[in-house]
Amino acid sequence: MSSTKVFAGKEAMMEMPDSKQGGSRWQGFALLALLLAALSFALPDAMLNIESRHFLFLIGVIGLWRYSVGLLHFIRSQIFQRWYYPKLSKQVKQGGADLMPSSVYLMVTSFRISVETSIEVYHSIFREAVQCHLEHGIEMTVVASIVEAQDEVLIRTIHQTYLSEAEIALLIVRIPGTGKRDGLASGFRAISRTSPASDAVVAVIDGDTVLEDGVTQTCIPYFKLLPSVGALTTNEYCQMPEEFEDKWGIMETWHSLRFGQRHMYMNSMGLSKRVLTLTGRMSVFRADIVCNPMFIKDVEEDFLVHWRLGKFRFLTGDDKSSWFSVMSLGFETFYVPDAMVKTIEHPPEKSFIKSTLRLMYRWYGNSLRQNSRALKLGPSRMGWYAWYVLLDQRVSMWTCLIGPAFAILASIQYTITAGIAYILWIGITRILMMLSISASGHPISAMYPFLIYYNQVVGSLVKTYVVFRLDKQSWTRQDTSLSRNMSRWRAHFNDWSTRLTYTSSVMMFLAFTFWLV
Repeated sequence: MSSTKVFAGKEAMMEMPDSKQGGSRWQGFALLALLLAALSFALPDAMLNIESRHFLFLIGVIGLWRYSVGLLHFIRSQIFQRWYYPKLSKQVKQGGADLMPSSVYLMVTSFRISVETSIEVYHSIFREAVQCHLEHGIEMTVVASIVEAQDEVLIRTIHQTYLSEAEIALLIVRIPGTGKRDGLASGFRAISRTSPASDAVVAVIDGDTVLEDGVTQTCIPYFKLLPSVGALTTNEYCQMPEEFEDKWGIMETWHSLRFGQRHMYMNSMGLSKRVLTLTGRMSVFRADIVCNPMFIKDVEEDFLVHWRLGKFRFLTGDDKSSWFSVMSLGFETFYVPDAMVKTIEHPPEKSFIKSTLRLMYRWYGNSLRQNSRALKLGPSRMGWYAWYVLLDQRVSMWTCLIGPAFAILASIQYTITAGIAYILWIGITRILMMLSISASGHPISAMYPFLIYYNQVVGSLVKTYVVFRLDKQSWTRQDTSLSRNMSRWRAHFNDWSTRLTYTSSVMMFLAFTFWLV
């Protein structure tokens, strides 16, 4: 048995270590079905009557609106996956060599990555470079933006082992450990100095991302096939080292769920050529974009001017900055579902709760910091559907909390059956969400309904907390914090205004829920 577990792999298939896990999964589904059946028998008949006002309220306007967005994503993802993308893929095969660029840059940013992971990552990158060069005659350059000297020695050693197969250029960029944004900007400037060909493309890869064979060849033809696309992102699955495994495998399953949901949402947004993030694990750009001084500045020194918090730089979220810059420059963004990369996941904490909270705090903060700016681009630039999804992101953080708040208050004020009915409704709808992920080709687990609900409720709580504290940022891999050099008065104003606006919003939300009850 290998030292890592693969829980969502290439061609969206689960690689099971042994037959026992398959049996335990079906046992979990059976237990889940029995639990829902028991809840349904515990309810009075009136609660299950389609004409009952209790039932109608339970699936009321707010719920239908929320679920309609998920249903739209599912339908669009199926159209993209089963019709639109296969049609484009067929055109790529017919185009052959005519759609290949003359040169490709594979740029990697590495900082505090374990030696074992770095060896696997760079071997995959040089193998990919050799394969592209030998099969298509593409000029390949590997760009390594690194901090530590031992990484340079390791990379040059691996590079030497592949020189006998093909002439692959290597460009080392050494930077101080001041953050990923500086590493990306330095790498982009180094590429710019080589004067890339007009059709060149640049793949930006994280230092913990392993390329599957052929991923570059799968991605790069779409830039000539789709001239309006400025950047695209890839599908992902992950491995987790054994030292991060927990007894019940919850952290593994949580990551598996995240990648399954990501795949469905990316398919949906890919139909409009408006994916809402260019994931840092691996995304591919036109070289003339990454060499654009405006794009480099956006990635290196992105900032937000907030009406209450003032002006502050973005510490994290470089993938969101690059996406916003590409959209601002007038390009579209795309998703290539059969271009697979493997990420090595290292949870920031041993505890599942602490780890997921830290990750959510970073991810949702990055998303919300870009959300308002992206909405200002308007439907004409974003497209109506993408613009609507961005608007829904701002509202859904509150609407997701109405259900549990209402169920708790109704159970206290009236009857406990209101809470039981809510739990039954949550179980049924989250199972349907789980099945929608399965329909997209990803494996599922009996823990998914619970984790989906956990992500929605806890995620909403995190979002409603973060949206009032957009200036608070932190990395999960390095201890880097934002220093704003504010006056004491300004710091106190930001602190107390944050508490006031956050508390006021929570009180208004609770008052609205009390009014509903």
